[in-house]
Amino acid sequence: METMDWPAAIERNRAALLRIVAVLFAYAGLDEGGADEVPRRVWRMILRLLRPAEAAARRLIVIAARGIEVKPPKPRAEKPLTGIERLQAAGVLVIREVNFGLARVWQPQSPAVPAKSATRIPAFPLTDPPRRFDSKAWDGLRPFPQDGFEQLDPDEEVSARHLCRRILSLKAALDDLPRHANRLARREARLNRASGSVQGSNRRRTLRLGHPPGYRRQACHAVDDVLRECHSLTVSVLKIPDTS
Repeated sequence: METMDWPAAIERNRAALLRIVAVLFAYAGLDEGGADEVPRRVWRMILRLLRPAEAAARRLIVIAARGIEVKPPKPRAEKPLTGIERLQAAGVLVIREVNFGLARVWQPQSPAVPAKSATRIPAFPLTDPPRRFDSKAWDGLRPFPQDGFEQLDPDEEVSARHLCRRILSLKAALDDLPRHANRLARREARLNRASGSVQGSNRRRTLRLGHPPGYRRQACHAVDDVLRECHSLTVSVLKIPDTS
């Protein structure tokens, strides 16, 4: 039986995703620092490529994390109680707060906390977003508009800051897949320790069942083919039934 060359498969799909990220950089103006606003039609084009690219990168991380075993962290030792805390726990000592009026007006100034940089790249999410269902529509509680829908202006400027941060996060994940694979392995170790399950059994929680996010039945862009291949490889790695 022919064995799969996993490093070559990961690198091939990683290179394809980086080419897609380059297109996203051009759409969002990230090659010139990033756009604050883009036309709605461009925003939709970015999201159309970004969602399946994120899903494909997430599946590459799962593939790269195969075989990585991380020992669960040791539980932290409880801090011993002080003498006053032991007396309070026993009910022997009761401390009441007394208001001294002006004597308590002055408060020592706490050290200034440095503000977080607005350009900080968020961590790439390791789990698929959950499916969104409209329960009101199922029960007939969502009224259908009688006068139709108002078409949004495709040339209207909309904020692109959140999309730019997502694109940068995706680029950072593709640039360092081993680090994110270790992140996933550590996350699984924590879940295994909390649930008492065996190593690797929680990896399926990373991916949702059925079609991956951004899946299109009719492929119309290169990212659709990349997502199909990455999802197929992940199914074979996890040995889970393909319900898509």
